[in-house]
Amino acid sequence: MYDFKKVEGEARAVWKKNKKDIDRAVQDNKKKKVFSFLEGPPTANAPPGLHHLEVRTYKDIINKFRFMQDFSVPRKGGWDCHGLPVEVQVEKQLGLKSKKEVVKYGINKFIRHARDSVFSNIKDWEESTRELNYWIDLENPYVTLDNDYIESVWWSLKELYKKGFLYEGYKVVPFCPRCGTPLSSHEVALGYKDIKEMSVYVAFKVKGKDNEYILAWTTTPWTLPGNVALAVGKDIDYVRVKLENGEKLILSKDRINVLKDKHKIIGELKGRDLVGLQYEPLYDIKETQNENSHKIIAADFVSTEEGTGIVHTAVMYGEED
Repeated sequence: MYDFKKVEGEARAVWKKNKKDIDRAVQDNKKKKVFSFLEGPPTANAPPGLHHLEVRTYKDIINKFRFMQDFSVPRKGGWDCHGLPVEVQVEKQLGLKSKKEVVKYGINKFIRHARDSVFSNIKDWEESTRELNYWIDLENPYVTLDNDYIESVWWSLKELYKKGFLYEGYKVVPFCPRCGTPLSSHEVALGYKDIKEMSVYVAFKVKGKDNEYILAWTTTPWTLPGNVALAVGKDIDYVRVKLENGEKLILSKDRINVLKDKHKIIGELKGRDLVGLQYEPLYDIKETQNENSHKIIAADFVSTEEGTGIVHTAVMYGEED
């Protein structure tokens, strides 16, 4: 039987004996070609989880492999001291439920608690680093709350600006009304759950046509007041059908089974043939209307796996929109 514990003990004895060589290995050797590695720093206000250990193992294997190929592989560790995870932990400790309560408690006092909190589990992280024999320099880490580090970020941004790489624009980001702050997609995904939601089929009236509609589908009916476009796949097959009541509908040929009424196909066309077709807004909201709005557009995210092959597109609810 393979004795894992015995092998681990033997390996640790080797690591301990060669600690000086390991310490040198994580520093830059100017005589060798560099394999650059920058670790995204963990936050030490909570103990490391299994996913942290797994990812660190992958990083370590690749870096050690490059080191064996005679590269210099400097590996400076770091600690992330900013962000929502830190603030949420401090809110829990202090019993604060919202941004208003944080402001009432006092921003400066809250920040002092946050600065203390970020290193509250550092011993657990250092122990897991040793247990994994993760080769990284944690004796001289970079710390994101240090002024030297903060000023280096400002310097980097200044250099990017001087080279013309920065621009001002618009970006849709998730927003938390409780925290009063934007969220990263990663932070939103941390609370992801599979739930059942209502979806709706909506008939948008074709502009200038009697009894002719574009049948779209959406899983977010609350965004319909912000509708500004309908998206189709340019290479998808669409049909124009006539119902018993005389109304005409446009939808994907592959999704014609969503129609419960008797119908007859009176025309076939590609999505590209629909691009530019205008329709009447569902709501008379002037802020959503201009010469480019309420038309059919082509988009590569449209599919015929569900819905009608025609996607409702709102003005402010996601990056595609």
